[in-house]
Amino acid sequence: MPTTVQEPLRSGFDAASTAEDVVRGIDLTGKVAVVTGGYSGIGLETARVLRAAGAEVVVPARDTGRAEAALKGIDGVGIEAMDLLDPASVDAFAENFLASGRPLHILVNSAGVMATPLTRDTRGYEVQFATNHLGHFQLAARLRPALRRAQGARVVSVSSWGHRFSPVRFDDPHFEHSAYDRWVAYGQSKTANILFAVALDERGRADGIRAYSLHPGSIVDTNLKKYLAEEDLKAAGVHDADGRTVLDPARQLKTVEQGAATSVWCATSPLLAGKGGVYCENNDIAPPMSAAEGREWTLTTRTPKPGVLAYALDPEAADRLWELSERLTA
Repeated sequence: MPTTVQEPLRSGFDAASTAEDVVRGIDLTGKVAVVTGGYSGIGLETARVLRAAGAEVVVPARDTGRAEAALKGIDGVGIEAMDLLDPASVDAFAENFLASGRPLHILVNSAGVMATPLTRDTRGYEVQFATNHLGHFQLAARLRPALRRAQGARVVSVSSWGHRFSPVRFDDPHFEHSAYDRWVAYGQSKTANILFAVALDERGRADGIRAYSLHPGSIVDTNLKKYLAEEDLKAAGVHDADGRTVLDPARQLKTVEQGAATSVWCATSPLLAGKGGVYCENNDIAPPMSAAEGREWTLTTRTPKPGVLAYALDPEAADRLWELSERLTA
């Protein structure tokens, strides 16, 4: 289990709270934040709100032109080239950051893909696992000296309820020996995000590095829906019969502003001081979920019951994933 008990803190915020709500009154002047995916969807809102609270924000971007257009008008946000699927690119970004001598107080791993067709990167790695987990693992590892220098850093990984679709498939993470299922692949990548937070928190807390994972909610108006058909969106209840987006925070159907809130809460909340390794939802630590509840959600109702499955918090699985990730990222 994480070093912090996995139970809600009664934060005073809820599913309808926005990123601006949760950071109100918190001064981030003098803090440095890196936000992957910080030029689209909830990543863009996360970057904007952290900057508005005073932080210096750096956004790594695979498409720097698109990032410049999206972030235009937000002063104090730097844009640098980086592709999570290109190990040399991740190393170059980290080396440039370290060379600046800056501490890194906040790292938000917000970039991601969902339900892609079977695709492999140049190493032969399945793209959802490689993008959502391995690229961020490598980035955090390379930036660790800057995280230590902060003397109180937070690493926040955007996971999902989708972790309920699958544990990490240690025997075949890249679907080399079994049929590909896009939702199983997504599920294992999101479980990996949670296990990464457990493992990093265990390894980093002596250096003041604490780690968190979270479910942001279901935010339809982002690029994550790229590979979903209209029938998929209607079946999931995020589009109505006329194809219009359904917004209902009580069912985790959120706006971008609400979806970015838990990332910002994990990155800044004083309630999390001295705590880490936990999975959060709706701007609070989420409760544990039983395997039976997880199966019911996955196979039948998809009800908005919050919670995290035990296999995503298992310290042995977290250690095993850490060792696998080290091997895969050299």
